[in-house]
Amino acid sequence: MVARIGKGILWFFVAVLLVLAVAPFLLMVVSSLQETTKLTFFITPERFTLENYVNLFTVQGFGSAILTSAIVVVLACVMNVIVCSLAAFGFAFKRFPGSEVLFWIYLGTMMIPAQVTMIPMFIMFREMGILGSHISLALPVVNAFGVFLVRQFMYSIPPSLLEAARIDGASDLRVFLTIILPLIKSVLVALTVFTFLTTWNDFMWPLISLTSDQTRTVTLAVSQMTGAFETQYGMVMAGTTIAFLVPFLVYVFLQRQFVEGVTSSGIKG
Repeated sequence: MVARIGKGILWFFVAVLLVLAVAPFLLMVVSSLQETTKLTFFITPERFTLENYVNLFTVQGFGSAILTSAIVVVLACVMNVIVCSLAAFGFAFKRFPGSEVLFWIYLGTMMIPAQVTMIPMFIMFREMGILGSHISLALPVVNAFGVFLVRQFMYSIPPSLLEAARIDGASDLRVFLTIILPLIKSVLVALTVFTFLTTWNDFMWPLISLTSDQTRTVTLAVSQMTGAFETQYGMVMAGTTIAFLVPFLVYVFLQRQFVEGVTSSGIKG
């Protein structure tokens, strides 16, 4: 009897937490289907309309923001996967004097808050003439986390595979392309998901570096929908819903590979 009461209390708290977790998303979707200047859970089905979504693209130009974010996300994912996989290969299998110290120094950069590096990065990109471009929005995402994640996964690869390939005369590039890449596919998917979510949801760096509304990202487009005297929360929630659905669907489709890559990266090392 006591066990049943305890289990009932547990399930009650789980249900409460579930409601608290789902409620904001439900409010977001309900508000996006109504023309409203205030957020409320009061549902009036006869007032449901898709006009907010239509105005989002015809009036607010949300389509160009999605295109900009998509381009930046693709660039960030490609650069991060290429740079991190090659760097991880070097740190894992091409040891040299001081490589371990260099790796931990590089890993220590993760402890520096992103806000600290924004001003130096702004000045550097401005001097390079790429400030405000797609590449300037994607470059900051390439960091030590991806190298660490892939390197830890590579430690699960038997060195005998690489030694056998080198005995057969394979170069380092061929070993990397034909042996390493197929084996680390799952962790690269996990890194891609991390990169996608980080880049898509980034707000502070685009806010600082972008000076034209023509190149604004999704997060900036949503933030600029608030008015000085009145805010159409229905349209804001419509933009937020779309901004949420894109990374959510990406995660749903790649969930298995993502979980496999994250869990396997800590096998050894």
